Amino acid sequence: MSVVPAPFGFGLWTAHITPTILGAPCHVQKKFDAEAAVQVITQNRVSVLCAVSSQFVMILDAADNHDLSSLNVVFTGGEAISANRAAELEEKAGCRVLNFYGSNETGTLSGTTVNDPPDKRYTTGGRTIPEMQVRLYDHKTGHRVSDSGVGQPACKGPALSLGYWEDSQANKELRTEDGWFLMGDLVEIDSQGWLRVVGRTSDFIIRGGKNISAVAVEDEIESHPAVALVAVVAKPDEKLGETAAAFVQLHPGMSLTHDELKNYLSHNGVTIDWWPETFKILNELPMSSGGKVAKGELRRIARNMERHDR
Repeated sequence: MSVVPAPFGFGLWTAHITPTILGAPCHVQKKFDAEAAVQVITQNRVSVLCAVSSQFVMILDAADNHDLSSLNVVFTGGEAISANRAAELEEKAGCRVLNFYGSNETGTLSGTTVNDPPDKRYTTGGRTIPEMQVRLYDHKTGHRVSDSGVGQPACKGPALSLGYWEDSQANKELRTEDGWFLMGDLVEIDSQGWLRVVGRTSDFIIRGGKNISAVAVEDEIESHPAVALVAVVAKPDEKLGETAAAFVQLHPGMSLTHDELKNYLSHNGVTIDWWPETFKILNELPMSSGGKVAKGELRRIARNMERHDR
């Protein structure tokens, strides 16, 4: 079963191309619905589920009294994975959650396997694929840096698309002069090739001149047992330039206050700079057409909140 929208590479490959090549039946949905997905999984004994992280979290929450033991593997990617929720899904279903990293334009740059230890499957996008020729650039200067360390990844492999149709400006912005395609993320690649996303080039909060990764703050908040989903975005601030605004979706029946969250972060040793100045609980986080959290909508809400605070 693939619940990833079809206009995206992840959805096309998992719902259409790969099942056709394998001759395997694949269940799809006209529009993502977590509860309906649970019914399909249990009734049809689905063994492979393909979903972005926020989708498998919602499926897990909708499966309280349902048997997911037919699942062998869950392929995920496209956004940061929740380690706690991945472990919870594996324990409930007896499956393996496999995380990958790539884009519509490039295909997969790295991936995990069923033989990788849990900490690697939960916290990294796997080892880089040699054929995709992944290298790192300084996202501010555009200069190439070492192939390990932290930087903006680029690739020039066989799955790379030819470019954007009749959009020379986009091609100029996202391709280096010698034809390497730049991703929109910042990643860390260690000496063994393990790739870990540390943020988006546009997903940093510049608080009083200090860069704070929204992804890193999200990792800390989502570890709270009451939190089902979280997204952190920059909120304009007259004094500090930007501050962190955390939008949270809670587990059913759970509660959490801003002060309780700050006490939790303090107990876990999280620096005070990372504590979100704004905390808002939503019944559901807005989702984009790709099944990811719609951060653009949350940034709009944060800007409106800032204007209201004046």
